Amino acid sequence: VQLQASGGGLVQAGDSLRLSCAASGGTFSSDAMGWFRQAPGEEREFVAHIRQSGGVTYYADSVKGRFTISRDNAKNTVYLQMNSLKPEDTAVYYCAADSPDKRYYSVYMTRRYDSWGQGTQVTVSS
Repeated sequence: VQLQASGGGLVQAGDSLRLSCAASGGTFSSDAMGWFRQAPGEEREFVAHIRQSGGVTYYADSVKGRFTISRDNAKNTVYLQMNSLKPEDTAVYYCAADSPDKRYYSVYMTRRYDSWGQGTQVTVSS
């Protein structure tokens, strides 16, 4: 599956952004999806995960209550609504599709996912 992330930008603290990730070339509704982020000099870290039907979600503690992951299987798209943004949310955000062969790994681990988008930059100024 090919993934194309979009929606990043430069915003001020307290603002909102919605990221989108469009999937093609696979069976989107069969894939659980995740969002990760990577700040300069840091490792890629888990942000959110959503199961195939969209009924179950997981969040990193740092974004819980501010970010919402959702998906539209009819549009082959997963979203990340980010509210109350903070400067520490500044990073490149990546969407990812998990692998059926790797679902024994935790949703929080990058190795569970085998398809990655190109990333979209989110910069939050104070």
